[in-house]
Order: sequence, then structure tokens, then C-alpha cells
Amino acid sequence: MSGLGAFSPEFPDAEALHSGLAHWNRRRLAMATPSSAWQSELDDDARMKRVEGAFIEAFRAHIAPLVADVPTEANAFIIWFEKLKDHGPGQWDPLFDWLEGSAGLEDLKWFLAQEAAGEAGFDDLVAMTQVKVPDRAKLELARNYWDEMGRGNASGMHGPMLTRTTAQLGLTPEIERTLWQSLCLANTMTAFATTRRYVYHSIGALGVVELTAPTRVACIDAGLKRVGASPEVRKYFGLHAVLDVAHSKAWNAEALHPLVSDEPSCARFIAEGAMMRLICGEQCFDTYRAHLWAHAHPLVYAAE
Repeated sequence: MSGLGAFSPEFPDAEALHSGLAHWNRRRLAMATPSSAWQSELDDDARMKRVEGAFIEAFRAHIAPLVADVPTEANAFIIWFEKLKDHGPGQWDPLFDWLEGSAGLEDLKWFLAQEAAGEAGFDDLVAMTQVKVPDRAKLELARNYWDEMGRGNASGMHGPMLTRTTAQLGLTPEIERTLWQSLCLANTMTAFATTRRYVYHSIGALGVVELTAPTRVACIDAGLKRVGASPEVRKYFGLHAVLDVAHSKAWNAEALHPLVSDEPSCARFIAEGAMMRLICGEQCFDTYRAHLWAHAHPLVYAAE
């Protein structure tokens, strides 16, 4: 994906681009108060929106052949979508079998630090996406959001649960120490959720996370258990290994199906969002393996 373009003298390569977008997203989504600098911030937002838009449009063009024949009839579309679980980019990556059965604690901690730094906040993404969405789909996004919120119980909120996991492992995720591929994933998801022309992309991307995450988080949970991590540290992953299966079925039936039934042309955009999210994950997994396996098996990896 480093060849997608959207680079400039200010952002000459993928690393600079996604670091820049990540810092901008952190600033613009943070709680703030009125400031005399509001006009310069608006100028910066407009500039970065153009940078973000150029990246997303180049990405869309890049994956266009992969969704050229996506079905626009609702039942057929759901069948196509659900096949992504087994046949989509990045699925069944060998990284996760390794994390489950062979990785050491430090390997798992490095992996989780990268993942946490690239976590855009599923709850906030759902909340931003649901604005003005048709009623049936909106209700499903609301039910999903309520689960993310621990159904009103602070100790059950998923975002803070992940934060507690990283804190208990002594991790301090930072943009500057995060691979650009992980930042790219978060930047793509944030662009979808905060830009109304990409609302269908966001619904597809969030839906494919629910579809594909359970097998991966189950491997992470098992790997942490193997190296002696406490149940409290593993709670986030064990929960999502089970809960996301139900979330995916409901998302497909109550959000995707009615949206495509009502507006068949949106199938293409939902599919684009799903495919772009999977490709972001795939490039993360490739890069994580290159790092982790080079450290775990330097001579073998060098020979390859």
C-alpha cells in the first residue's frame, strides 16, 4: 500500500503520511475548549482533510478490481460478505497460530502494543457512523454500541477494558513507536467514520471486524494464558472471541441486509470498506511477522 500515492513534500512516504494523520486525528477528536486559535485549526483541518481524502480515494482505486463484481441483491450480498471470513485478505494468517502456541510474553506484549496504538475505538467509530443512518440499521448499531458500553456498567466497557489490559502488561502505546501499517488501519477506520461520504464504507469495515475478529482474539487469549497472564489481563480477548460471533450475525442481518435491500448501489461501498479494512489488517500481519519472526528465528528468516 505504500505505492498508493497521496504523498506530498510534507508527507513524502507512507510513514510520514500515517504519522501525520494519526497526530491530526488525535488532536481533532480530543475533547477541547474554545480557543483563539480556532481559525488556524480550521485551516489545518481543511488541509489534512484533503490529504486524508486523497489517501482514501487512492486506496479505493487500488482495490476496485476486488469488488467489481460484488452482488447488489441483499441475500447474495450477505453470502459474498460472509465468505470474507475464510477467503478475505489476511484471514488465517499464520501469525496467530504462532502467537497462540509459540510466542513468548515479550513477543505478545510487542504485538499488543502495536495493536493498541492502532486501535481507533470501536465504540466511538460506531457512534460517529450511526448519524442519520436508516432506522433498522441504526438500531443495530445502537445495540452494538450498548454492548461496547458494558450495557451501562463502567467495568464492562470494552475500551477501558483494553486500556486496563495494556496497563497491566506495562505497555505504553505511542504514535512515534508504532509501525505505519498499524497507524494506517486506525487512520482508515477514522476517515470512514468521520466523513459522511464514507458512511457505507464504515458500516462495511466495522461489520467485517465483527465477522473476522473472533478467531484471532481467541488465539491471543490462548497465547496469553499459555505464558501465564491473569484472567483479568485476558478478559478483553476472551469476551470478544465469543461476543463478536453474535455481533456479526446481528450486524449482517439487521444492518447490512436492510441497507442493501433499500439501496442496492450501496453494496459496492460496503464491500469497499470491508475489503479496505481487511487489507489494512493483512499488511499489519505481514509486518508484524517480519519483525517478530526475525527476532525469534533470525537465521531462518534471513534465509527466506
